[in-house]
Amino acid sequence: MIEEPLVATVMLFALLALGEVISIYSRARIPMLMTAMIGFLLLTWTGVFPENILELSTLPALGALLIGPLIIHMGTLMPLSILKKQWRAVVISLSGLIGALSLVLLIVPMVFDFETAASGVGPISGGVVALLITTEKLTEIGLTAMIVVPVLIAAFQTPIGMPLIAFFLKRYAGHYVSTTKVTEDEIAAQKEEEVPVRFNLLKNNIILLFTVFVLAAAATVLSEWTGLHFTLFCLLFGILMLNGRLFPQGVLEKSNSFSFMMVALIFVIIGTMGGITPQDVINNIPAVLLILVCGVGGLAIGGFIASKAVGWHPFKGMPIALTALVGFPGDYIICEEVSRSTTDNQVDETRVFNEIVTPMLIGGFVTVTVASVVVASFVMGML
Repeated sequence: MIEEPLVATVMLFALLALGEVISIYSRARIPMLMTAMIGFLLLTWTGVFPENILELSTLPALGALLIGPLIIHMGTLMPLSILKKQWRAVVISLSGLIGALSLVLLIVPMVFDFETAASGVGPISGGVVALLITTEKLTEIGLTAMIVVPVLIAAFQTPIGMPLIAFFLKRYAGHYVSTTKVTEDEIAAQKEEEVPVRFNLLKNNIILLFTVFVLAAAATVLSEWTGLHFTLFCLLFGILMLNGRLFPQGVLEKSNSFSFMMVALIFVIIGTMGGITPQDVINNIPAVLLILVCGVGGLAIGGFIASKAVGWHPFKGMPIALTALVGFPGDYIICEEVSRSTTDNQVDETRVFNEIVTPMLIGGFVTVTVASVVVASFVMGML
């Protein structure tokens, strides 16, 4: 029965629904994505889920195609009036990476060796590309037995990072709501959101969705030509289309397709736990734990120092640095969960979401999409 694609999809979907229920009743203290990822791992280990359940369901294959359109959607959440203030998010995220890099490369070699430390630097700074660079280099120099270390770090850093980010963001959100009122900038941003798109054709859901996919395809082609990650082009396209009044704000929500696309992408994310065995965890847990402790601590310390330096509340800045652990869509999901759990009215929920989502997304792009690739390439080149 499980071999039926629809049944397999429903079983995976049940994890997400359970995660949402737990997130709602715990007021985002236990994030949905953490529940889904750990639940998937445990159910696979105990045989409740077959090992090929992701292959049986067709949604993960679809989810891999939807990263580009979803990143374009993220770009349409960023009016220029908000983006101008986000240089601090860039500084904080880079400071967090420097902190993580410093602690991992200083402490881990004293307990294990430099190769072990280097194998964890790429994943802890975020990103699938950084993980691939790390595993390819380990294979090239004959350290294939060590590949499981970066794989385990990449798998477990999201379940560890999500509750930490939620903890800090919830406290910042409570502080923000209690100490601030609606500002003129927020009023201006709301008016900017209400500006209609230039062409009536782009109000049609099918044409709007088609245009999003065309831009995602164009970003993929540009990535092939330039070597830059395609998500950077997707983000740029989204920002330009919003501020050029060609797309509405939150374009996929306007086309009534955002929730379904996010579910498909989350299936891909929880699939990163696949292939990990209990024996892998037992054999490598000391090295993985030390790298995670040093990496998470370095991110938090770097984020704290930079937050103080640029004049942001540490509980706002530290989660930005910690986005290296979760990336997209985890950063967006946690912003939604925190904003709905912190307030009891729609006005404050929207204010909190708008306050935290842009710096969190920018922090994620700086670390996961750009800096992690540079860090992984540099450190692995030292082996």
